[in-house]
Amino acid sequence: MDMPLPDPAILARKARIVARLQSVLPPEAVIHDPAETRAYECDGLTAYRCPPLCAILPASTEEVAAALRICHEERVPVVPRGSGTSLAGGALPTADSVILGVARLNAVLEADYANRVIRVQTGRTNLSVTCAVEGDDFFYAPDPSSQLACAIAGNIAMNSGGAHCLKYGVTTNNLLGVTMVMMDGTVVEIGGAHLDAGGYDLLGVICGSEGQLGVVTEATLRILRKPEGARPVLMGFGSAEIAGACVADIIKAGVLPVAIEYMDRLCIEVTDEFSGAGYPDCEALLIVEVEGAPAEIDEQLGLITEIARRHDPVALREAQDEDEAKRIWAGRKAAFGAVGRINDYMCLDGTIPVSALPHVLRRIGELSEEYGLQVGNVFHAGDGNMHPLILFDANAPGDLEKAEAMGADILRLCVEVGGCLTGEHGVGIEKRDLMLVQYTPADLEAQMAVKDVFDPDWLLNPAKVFPLAVSEARRRGAARAAA
Repeated sequence: MDMPLPDPAILARKARIVARLQSVLPPEAVIHDPAETRAYECDGLTAYRCPPLCAILPASTEEVAAALRICHEERVPVVPRGSGTSLAGGALPTADSVILGVARLNAVLEADYANRVIRVQTGRTNLSVTCAVEGDDFFYAPDPSSQLACAIAGNIAMNSGGAHCLKYGVTTNNLLGVTMVMMDGTVVEIGGAHLDAGGYDLLGVICGSEGQLGVVTEATLRILRKPEGARPVLMGFGSAEIAGACVADIIKAGVLPVAIEYMDRLCIEVTDEFSGAGYPDCEALLIVEVEGAPAEIDEQLGLITEIARRHDPVALREAQDEDEAKRIWAGRKAAFGAVGRINDYMCLDGTIPVSALPHVLRRIGELSEEYGLQVGNVFHAGDGNMHPLILFDANAPGDLEKAEAMGADILRLCVEVGGCLTGEHGVGIEKRDLMLVQYTPADLEAQMAVKDVFDPDWLLNPAKVFPLAVSEARRRGAARAAA
């Protein structure tokens, strides 16, 4: 069967856009060969793929501004991309879009220990921020599971958290300022190296905006002194509901661990085999870590273990040294990769009140039986940020759709109990059509009005966040107005 020939007008437009971008960027920074752009056709949500028109890799704020000015003049949609680790399709391109990757924006611009801030380009990976300051006994607190690879740009776009967010908060609590390039190439500075900036809190609007408002090229981040010490305790329980109740009681008691992580039997077994962590035979596992001076750690762990014993744990083990602490964390840190060895899976990201954990875990188990799909639960229990892993066979017809339907039911459940659709993965394409579950049309209109101000032509990160029909209508309306 003969393949249809490409539209000459589309080819001519692509050639013109590529030539203009090459006029302001180094030739190697403009990737337009179809074989090479395949690397950018999806992100961590690999079920959906679409090759972009081209991809560009600027190395400075000035290069980003020059490229965006060209795309704005040509009315070319732009999809900002950090490291491509998004699990919600946040960096999925459209066929007519330019991927703007920040991988070459990876420098440390300033480390100010007196004021406890660091300024970096946003292509720098999360873990490498801590690596840049740990020699001086500082660290950067947000620690997503993908911290070895994920970029600060993506962390800001999705307001990422991590295992230690219970005590230190998520990205928005550790972000002080940004340099951002608007779609028309205008460069703006928002916030700075101080606790609070004057005027409107635009930083709060930008963090978590999923690349809808501008391209963040530099970030000023809060860094903290390393704690004197830290120690985890491992708890095994006979059911998910009992473990959930224990978490609720720890929080209710006013104890503030640095982390409370949860894994169910499926994840316990898979991660233990993968990492050799030595986890107990149980239905649910909690890893609770506290930090501070030795006396402070002893006092906090004493209260926590006392609460745990009220729930009849089948295992209760406090780390006795650094090696044992690393083993306790080894399986949790490797959970997503370990599950990926045995099955395809969809990783969800809903947030619920901690008090609702027992009910939600029980209901997820019921949904698993109803749909005939296994679920592995691993999540940040302390702040209720859940990551159910729905296992399915990508090669079995209808299995992906069944997993998506089950995922939608779980996310609706999160909203029903007073939570929300996302904690740290963002909305992307995965949840855009569920936004009406959480928000009224008037709520969404108010959010879209904010985008109108920053990106009136709706060219930045198209087809994300808002229900597709609504956002595409907004984009077409903007195009008609401009014409």
